[in-house]
Amino acid sequence: MTMDRVTITDDLSFSRIVYGMWRLGDDKDTSPAHVQAKIEACLEQGITTMDQADIYGGYMAEEILGNALTTDLKDRIEIVTKCDIVEGMGRHEGKARIKHYDTSRRHIEESVDASLRLMGVEKIDLLLIHRPDPLMDHHETGAALDDLVSSGKVRAVGVSNFKPHDFTLLQSAMKTQLATNQIEMSLSCIAPFTNGDLAFLQERGLPPMAWSPLGGGNLMTGKAGHGHLRTRLAEIAHEQDTEMSAVAVAWLLRHPSGILPVMGTNTLDRIRQLSDAARIEMDRQTWFELYTLALGHDVP
Repeated sequence: MTMDRVTITDDLSFSRIVYGMWRLGDDKDTSPAHVQAKIEACLEQGITTMDQADIYGGYMAEEILGNALTTDLKDRIEIVTKCDIVEGMGRHEGKARIKHYDTSRRHIEESVDASLRLMGVEKIDLLLIHRPDPLMDHHETGAALDDLVSSGKVRAVGVSNFKPHDFTLLQSAMKTQLATNQIEMSLSCIAPFTNGDLAFLQERGLPPMAWSPLGGGNLMTGKAGHGHLRTRLAEIAHEQDTEMSAVAVAWLLRHPSGILPVMGTNTLDRIRQLSDAARIEMDRQTWFELYTLALGHDVP
């Protein structure tokens, strides 16, 4: 199956839907064969981009992925990973007395080397700074990211959870264009659509990545409330012979900025349905209908 692709840099593109590996280490079965089955299920739908982070799975998810990556699979996927969160577990156990961020050159370079080794790859397609660091020296961080690109260890760099002012601060000290910002966006997290976070990226022609596009699953379970929203999602899903989750993701895909939803699930049947969202038709009024239900009131 073919899927739309989004240009990240001149020599790099991602599948419109990204498979998120945040919970990869939470699965009861983390064997190479099972992880390979998940990747193959993605590839059958044209989903080629895998989203990782050094801290996922208590700093174990990258290794779980690496154990499953055959030479063939490495050639067929793009890998996103992240760094800068330091917590006293995994390789940082006994070294971090408090959870913190580290955007120093040394930490970034050591994190990248560890990611390359654990995943068994020669290059990371996209490296993201995971969280804004209030102690960041933007000149040091920017130079480290530029050097990683020029060294060939990293193809492109970006950020995650940055506000526009954090983004421009880091970019001001860099030669390389930051390629994206991965932020939380969903029908249960609609603030980026009006607070400037999304407009900032759209103005610059930078494709946004959306983590937790189903509100951590709460949209589907009702834990986040939004009873009327869930009812309408169910109605649209029935009309288009699909699942509620696909409609919620299609709502993100409808936005003209080219949002890339990062979808995370360990269930093979659900993985096989991730591309359903790309087939859903959604007109402007339906988009605003869901947006209004998420707001809880009419637009002004």
